[in-house]
Formats: sequence, structure tokens, C-alpha cells
Amino acid sequence: MKISKENDVIEKIKINLSTKYMGRNIIYFETIDSTQKKAKELAKNKVQNGTLVLANMQTHGVGTHGRVWHTEPNSNILMTLVLYPNCNIDKLNTITIDIANCLVKVIKNLYKIQLSIKEPNDLILNGRKIGGILTETKLNKEFVDVLFIGIGFNVNQEKFPEEINEIATSLKKEFKKDFEREKIVAEFLNRLENVVQFN
Repeated sequence: MKISKENDVIEKIKINLSTKYMGRNIIYFETIDSTQKKAKELAKNKVQNGTLVLANMQTHGVGTHGRVWHTEPNSNILMTLVLYPNCNIDKLNTITIDIANCLVKVIKNLYKIQLSIKEPNDLILNGRKIGGILTETKLNKEFVDVLFIGIGFNVNQEKFPEEINEIATSLKKEFKKDFEREKIVAEFLNRLENVVQFN
């Protein structure tokens, strides 16, 4: 029996996952407008804490300040994590930089590649942007009802639109080989769950 691409992707992530709740529920889309938008829709019905919305391709990926996140199919990490922090907004003051540091350490540990962080939310490799983080919250006064962690990370994309070709890069563009997206996702979730403590 042929395994569907959806099940194959989810299985490749879960085989390397050691988390208690982050990424234990994965909702995969071959093509979607935006994982961030879909995550917000799902959260209205109280989707499971730690749910990961993952896409192979985005048609209207959201970057910071409403910018479009450019991507090719079968190339990059496009995901949004849905969390219920159960904390005051002040507890999340460093959340974006904490996430960035997690990604830096994951890539360093897996591949001995050193990324740098351009605060508050960009990941840089050899002077070019390789990833971005978008954190958004749904608040009840000062209390955080939901935290959305959106991540776009360029893994195997080799060509970029002309307007960003000189400022964007990917692991494959720099090192001329393929990298396993699912392994990066799993290791990131493993590290993030240990680092981020809300209570």
C-alpha cells in the first residue's frame, strides 16, 4: 500500500519527536494560502495545545509587517504552532528571540552551520535572510489566550524572485546539497518545548 505524502511527512517528523505536546497533533496541507491564517481559524474551535499547522506550499505566506513570504513547493519549512500559554503577556517579552535562538542551535547541532539573528525576528546566513519568525497573540486583557508561532525557513529552495534574490538564501543555495525539512522541524519542537516555560 502506498503511503500518502501527508502521512509520510507526519511520520518523518514524529519519528524524531520527543515532546510531550508540541507537534503531537500535526495538520498538514499540500497547498494552503497561509499556515498562520489557518491556525487562527482552527484555534477558534480550541484545537489541541501544541498543534502544528504545516504546509508544503503557501500561496499567500505572511511575513512581518504584512509582507509576503516567497516560497517554492517541496522546498521550505512553512509552519505555525498553536499554543495556549496560560500566562500574562509580560511572560512573552522574549518569546521571539527565544524561538530564534532555538532555530540557531538546531541548525548548529544538526549541520554545524552557524546562523545569526537580526533582531527581532530574522535569521541570517552569510549576510542573507534565511528565515523569519512571526509571533502573534490573542489576548483577554493582559492574559494570553492563544499564541501563534509562525516560521518560514528556507531549506532547499535554489531560486528566488528577482526582487529578493540578492537578500534571500537557503541552506541548499549556500551548501549545494539537500537537507531534510522534517528532521529540522522535529528537532526544533524538541528544543522549544524544553526552552519555553510559560508558567
